[in-house]
This record gives sequence, structure tokens and C-alpha cells, in this order.
Amino acid sequence: MTYAQKRMLKNIGNFMLNIPVLILILMPLIYTLDISIMPASQIYKNNLIPTTVSLDNYIRAFTNPSYSFLGFIRNSFIVSTTVMLGQMFTCSLAAFSFSFLEFKGKKLLFILVLATMMVPGEATIIANYLTVSRWGWLDSYRVLIVPFLTSAMGVFLLRQNYLTFAKELHEAAKLDGCTNPRFMVSIVVPLSRPALGALGAYVFLNTWNQYMWPLLVTNSAQFRTVQIGISMLYDIDAESLGLMMAGVMIEIVPSLSIFIFMQKQLINGLMAGAVKG
Repeated sequence: MTYAQKRMLKNIGNFMLNIPVLILILMPLIYTLDISIMPASQIYKNNLIPTTVSLDNYIRAFTNPSYSFLGFIRNSFIVSTTVMLGQMFTCSLAAFSFSFLEFKGKKLLFILVLATMMVPGEATIIANYLTVSRWGWLDSYRVLIVPFLTSAMGVFLLRQNYLTFAKELHEAAKLDGCTNPRFMVSIVVPLSRPALGALGAYVFLNTWNQYMWPLLVTNSAQFRTVQIGISMLYDIDAESLGLMMAGVMIEIVPSLSIFIFMQKQLINGLMAGAVKG
């Protein structure tokens, strides 16, 4: 048996061993899809496979006059995209300062930034709510966006990536008369696209899946996000489990799309700078 044949058999064996793990991981998603296309009369009969496929739940999710599920999706896209772009901008600026600039107290300030990562969000959510309430921000896009326009994790991730760049690169650019903003836009940002892409994908998914904060600071359906919309589907018709499962399947499409099409960029971006502190 040749080396190529042995390698092919090994790859086939590894693939066969991964199939049970893949089925186990996908089982909740398959079950959700199964319930969402199952007629209401079959859901509570313990049928794992629907005898007939029905798209009524998806149609009802978009056409129910009691709410606007498309509006919830639109709100989530607006909030998630704005927060993603905001964090990519602010975190890249802060990471650039901590990586290339020298100023008094830089190490202490960076330690303080990292220390905020150890404070759970649940410990500050009430204080944040009281603050935005006094400012009159409740029930608006800004209350969903502004508190999340930067993050210590994003600063740390990009700083670790920027530290892999040679210091001589910045010094040579300064000798040529290149300013810091131009150096960042022309050199640093293009070279750090994997890390920026990973940060953007992470922030988008994290914001898209938020539930507690949007529930706390929004009262009208005009500003509520898709996660709140899914719970409203169940509240409207508690007996229609399939309707809520259809909402879950619709909501999960952006998350799955990011993981499928950006998995390589996510891995490369998160690994970038891992060998240098």
C-alpha cells in the first residue's frame, strides 16, 4: 500500500469518527428545524419526523399583525452593525496607542483596561440602566448602541496583533514624514485585517444575541431586537411551539452564515499575535 493510499484511508477514518460528533452537535438545530416545519397537530404527538412539511409557521412569523418580526430583525441588524463598526474603530485606535505610542502611565492604563474584563456585566447593568434613564435614552437606538461602542477584549485582541509588527516599521515611517493616522490607515489596518475581521464577527454575534439589556431598556416594539421578538412569538400564542421555533431558525441564519463563511478568518484573527505578549 502506497503512502498516498494510507493517507487517504486515514482521512476517511478520521471523517467517519467525526460523524457521530457532528450529529450530536447538530441535533438541537435539526430538532428546532423539525419542529418549525411540523404542523401544530403533530408537535405534541411526540413525532420526531413530520409526516407533512408545512411552512405556515414561517409565514405567520412574518405576517402576524400583532408584531413586526421583520422590524425586530431590522433593529438587530442596525444595532449589531453599528456596534461592530464602532468597536473596530475605537478599539483599533486604543490598541494603536498602547502598541506604538509612548506616554506616561501607559502600562498602568492598559492594566486598568484589562481589569474591566473581570467585572461581570450583571454587576453593572443596574447602574448603567439608572444612568441612561437619567439621560432620557430609554427606548431608543442610542441606548442599545452607545454603551457597547468599545470593549477591553477588542483592545487587547488588536494590541496583541499590533505587537507582532516590527517597531522599525513605525520608526521608518516617521522618518519619511508619515503621520500616525496615515501610518495606521495605510499600513497597520491592511496588515491587521484578519484580527479586525475576527473582532467584527465576534462583536456582531455577541450584539445580535443580546437579550437582557435590550429587554431592560426598550419598552416599545419599535426598538426591540430579534431576541425579544422570539419571546414575543411565544407570548402571543403559547400553544404554538412551532411558531417560536420558526423564529429561532430565522434568527440563527446570520450567526450560521458568519461561522460558515468566516471561520478561517476567525481562526486566523484570534490566533494572530498569540505568540507575542
